[in-house]
Amino acid sequence: MTQAQTRADLPRPEYPRPQMVRDRWLCLNGEWEFEVDSGDSGLERGLRTRPLTDRITVPFAPESELSGIGNTDFLTAVWYRRVVDVPAEWAGSEVLLHLGAVDQDTTVWVDDVEVVRHRGGQTPITARLGQVAGRSITLVVRARDPKDGPQARGKQSVAFHNRSCHYTRVTGIWQTVWLEPVAATHLRRPRITPQLASSRFDLVLPLSRNTPGTRVLAVLSDADGEVARAEVAADLDLAPSLQLVVPEDRRRPWSTTDPHLYDLELTLVGADGQELDRVRSYAGLRSVAVDGNAVRINGEHVFQRLVLDQGWWPDGLLTAPSDQALVDDIRLSMEAGFNGARLHQKVFEERFLHHADRMGYLVWGEFADWGAGGHGPREDHQQPTASFVTQWLEALERDHNHPAIIGWCPLNETWQPLHDRITQLDDVTRAMFLATKLADPSRPVLDASGYSHRVLETDVWDSHNYEQDPAAFAEQVGGLDRGEAYTNEHDGDAISQAYAGQPYFVSEFGGIWWNAEAAAASGENRTESWGYGQRVADVEEFYTRFAGLVDVLLDDANMFGYCYTQLTDTFQEQNGVYDFDRRPKFDIKRVREIQIRRAAYEGR
Repeated sequence: MTQAQTRADLPRPEYPRPQMVRDRWLCLNGEWEFEVDSGDSGLERGLRTRPLTDRITVPFAPESELSGIGNTDFLTAVWYRRVVDVPAEWAGSEVLLHLGAVDQDTTVWVDDVEVVRHRGGQTPITARLGQVAGRSITLVVRARDPKDGPQARGKQSVAFHNRSCHYTRVTGIWQTVWLEPVAATHLRRPRITPQLASSRFDLVLPLSRNTPGTRVLAVLSDADGEVARAEVAADLDLAPSLQLVVPEDRRRPWSTTDPHLYDLELTLVGADGQELDRVRSYAGLRSVAVDGNAVRINGEHVFQRLVLDQGWWPDGLLTAPSDQALVDDIRLSMEAGFNGARLHQKVFEERFLHHADRMGYLVWGEFADWGAGGHGPREDHQQPTASFVTQWLEALERDHNHPAIIGWCPLNETWQPLHDRITQLDDVTRAMFLATKLADPSRPVLDASGYSHRVLETDVWDSHNYEQDPAAFAEQVGGLDRGEAYTNEHDGDAISQAYAGQPYFVSEFGGIWWNAEAAAASGENRTESWGYGQRVADVEEFYTRFAGLVDVLLDDANMFGYCYTQLTDTFQEQNGVYDFDRRPKFDIKRVREIQIRRAAYEGR
């Protein structure tokens, strides 16, 4: 790593891809030229080839304070430009350019030659630059971010101001940009699948190409040294596969109480015995199974005490101000008694998942699908496009290897009345469900969190219920022992297929408003400070209501978990356990004690 990559003033300098680490890389975070292109006319006006008028700190979006711009108006298009000196010691290697995430539609030019286009603001972009070692190259990035039409934008507001549960927009680069050198024949992202029943890891190793005589070696190790190794020819199959069997005396399953990770090293060797590529990774040996109405982890009934985590920060918006901020959010959640999170309306950066792996923190991966609704008549107003499927497949490919992920949820709160015609929502919901099952058969899939369950065979069923009275809440969600599940409707219309006995949890509840500084305020203002339902009068009433709601779910042996809304206040939505600056709003030990008592599900 060069001196520039270790400077204390470099923003977000840590390695951005912890499950596929190469020793040589160059972080391109820091100052870039920048210009807003309000009319999206920059290509015609020559922005691709001339210096830009402003400066921005990458990887923070221009709407954020940390970017140095702080422009929260609609940014139809933005441009970035930077001259990069590619290290001469990379001679003979092909150079890859990586952009962790850019919102929304991206084009990249290098020395005025287009190298990649990409749609979607949540998933990574890679461009092949060829052999450019020892050269100065000019990178130009244009990101378009229209506010109209169907678009997977998550919780970003399409109004000028924040309102309800819609927040400050994010445009352009918001995750790390970096270069790395690779051989012409190199490893692509490996696919690592644990098989706890047979005590092994199945590896699929995609390659850039097959060169005669090449082989790939995989070595699994722990603190006591080598655990297993396997080798396979790499010149016959585009994605060779192998198995690493863990002996019984070295078998240590990954769990919330013991998040053990094995080290994994992959080496690609040429016909002459010379190393072509080496990648360091890790793996966790754990299983997820569906047994009737139960979700079992490592064969056990682990009650999932989840919290809704939206992953926003006051100064960085979707980008954490530091790597430590990611760790701190997990730590704060666990201190409050949660053992995991729904990662809500955002594909979280890889380093968050890495820390979840290390800390034994369960997560459900979700897509930022909001933005599909309101584009047609009521009976067909949801218009998710084919790119929703494309982007979700990119997320699945990126995140498959993380043991902390114990379920997938491609959609959230889609709704549309059921009727006798197949709609675009039906097609895309089923496409995303089937794509997920095909890409990853090892985890359960929830077709849509809350609201429109439109896939009969969805692995998991859920509802969102913000009833604030514990007695009424218990009446509504208490029918599972009779095979009756609380099901969301919309304006009295049925929006889901019938419940078929799947594992069930209330994946959003609570959302109890509390803001000590505004406790005397009356009513509910969704542009300034709000939460769900009737406000509590004081902090003691919060504890009473929180305990009452949680107890209903802990006492139901047919409920495999819950998800409380939410971890932190997020702008005007002030129903977090912590405020937006991550300061506790309550006695966290008391919140924890309410949650950690034994759940009825755990006694099954």
